[in-house]
Amino acid sequence: MSDTWDAIVIGGGAAGLFCAATAGRRGRRVLVVDHAEKIGRKILISGGGRCNFTNRGATHANYVSANPHFARSALARYRPEDFIALVEKHRIPYHERRHGQLFCDDSAKRIVALLLDECAGAGVEVRTGVRIAGVDHAGGFTVGTSHGPLQADRVVLATGGLSVPTTGATDLGHRLARRFGLRVTPLVPGLVPFTTDPGLGLGDLSGIAVDARLACGRMAFQENLLFTHSGISGPSVLQVSNFWDPGAEVTVDLLPDVDATELLAGARAGGSRAQAATVLAERLPKRLVQQRLTGLPRDPGARPAADLSNADIAALRDALQAWTLVPTGTEGYRKAEVTRGGIDTRDLSSQTMEARTMPGLFAIGEVVDVTGWLGGYNFQWAWASGHAAGMAL
Repeated sequence: MSDTWDAIVIGGGAAGLFCAATAGRRGRRVLVVDHAEKIGRKILISGGGRCNFTNRGATHANYVSANPHFARSALARYRPEDFIALVEKHRIPYHERRHGQLFCDDSAKRIVALLLDECAGAGVEVRTGVRIAGVDHAGGFTVGTSHGPLQADRVVLATGGLSVPTTGATDLGHRLARRFGLRVTPLVPGLVPFTTDPGLGLGDLSGIAVDARLACGRMAFQENLLFTHSGISGPSVLQVSNFWDPGAEVTVDLLPDVDATELLAGARAGGSRAQAATVLAERLPKRLVQQRLTGLPRDPGARPAADLSNADIAALRDALQAWTLVPTGTEGYRKAEVTRGGIDTRDLSSQTMEARTMPGLFAIGEVVDVTGWLGGYNFQWAWASGHAAGMAL
């Protein structure tokens, strides 16, 4: 078996397999190597096992990067509808959820099978259980592996990030990038739950979920909010975590579709003798209302709605709709869906994903400093960046 290739793709995840298949269809001899024994482990657990494989509305505006325009080119040249057409070609049933998110009807295994079928059809060889010892360059590339050296004209780093270490995530791609002089921006967990000060008592609300609007800086998202034993989670939290830095405030609106001022003023005007907390508990779980109102000056939650002052109403509104908290941290890479940061986009071509100072070296997917929102955007970046590199190999 020949161990000299046109291109070697290091990493058999979404981006790596798609890149290899794209290049293979163009007549390139491509080898994919992955240290795991099973291909696509992160794909298999994504989307609750159903793989949120793209988002209909994906544009460069849905990504976080030191260069917010870097992803524009690749995303424009391989669009969500392109991957949807591929899914339909493979007769994979799918459905759409909120905000343009597309999921397999049955199992994420269908997406892994699609990628492997595309690779097989393009003549791509995939080897698993191959550990990378290093990569050297002297005219061409030599990839040192646990199965012996491999030679290639080009190498693609598709190693992913540090998130979900149980799937075998490592910093290999970042180390190899630095080895060839590429910069790596600071790495932090992305799309990750927050931890909070135990003194806030949020652990007592564990299991409660509500629709909420969370804001951090200039970014805000309205999605589900879940209280956990250690803090807060749910889609709204994961979304804002991509824009949060230690010490920053997060603002929470627990009644995003209700004007609490109007609600309470209406109850007051109607002469309601029900406690204000009871009026609010018609819109939110009682335990949550009690927790948020405990300790407010003058205890306005215990007062009959008819007796509320304007100051009482403002205090109640702020407790529920302008609640500010400073997370103590995050749940880390163990619970993070992605890694924020990565290979500096200044060192890559946005057209081809090739390193500017090391011709023949490419980087795609999560290993690059491009992080998508929750909702299929990171898979679309995998397809788009993989396609860009695959067309250039």
